[in-house]
Amino acid sequence: MEDMITRIKECVIEGDEDSVIMLIDQALDALVPVNRIMTEGLTEAMNVVGKQMECGDLFIPEVLMCAETMKAGMEYLKPKMGDAEMKTLGKIVIGTVAGDLHDIGKNLIKMMFEVSGFEVIDIGIDQGPDKFLEIYEKEKPDIIGLSALLTTTMVSMQETVELLRKNEVSAKIIVGGAPVTAEFAKTINADGYSDDAGGAISLCKKLLNIA
Repeated sequence: MEDMITRIKECVIEGDEDSVIMLIDQALDALVPVNRIMTEGLTEAMNVVGKQMECGDLFIPEVLMCAETMKAGMEYLKPKMGDAEMKTLGKIVIGTVAGDLHDIGKNLIKMMFEVSGFEVIDIGIDQGPDKFLEIYEKEKPDIIGLSALLTTTMVSMQETVELLRKNEVSAKIIVGGAPVTAEFAKTINADGYSDDAGGAISLCKKLLNIA
């Protein structure tokens, strides 16, 4: 049983989608619990991938391949999961701030969050402060993630945080993007900052007190 879980994890890390599906079938036939396949095989694999990305050992194309592989495994397992096993870690709203049309980084973060067990609401690119507030009031997420890829749009990021704070949102606010720094995040009163997808997952788990 342990060997099957390990092999599933290794195949996710290698981005071998066909083998992951085959191994999941074998594990199910061997009566390995679905929640073990999901948590110790698929999710743990993405934890490893996230840490490797933080350390610079993996890059975006490789991470995307791993994430797609895990996503395929999760989709395959979904019909076999009970309601308790499908419980999410939390709800996250993400979007790129007003004036910024870049979405590659945001899309990677979205995929990493989803395969790590979070429910993600992606409001897209070029979104102003009012839109983030509107979505917050509608969805009541645990975390709001703001992305900016241009130095010129960091002002919009600050304005968005200010509006959310003014309206006393309960969600944690995290920021990221090429020009953003931990110092800037602190200056605009964000709850956290990460410069990569792996770090963002660790940050959100920490903010939500998830081990």
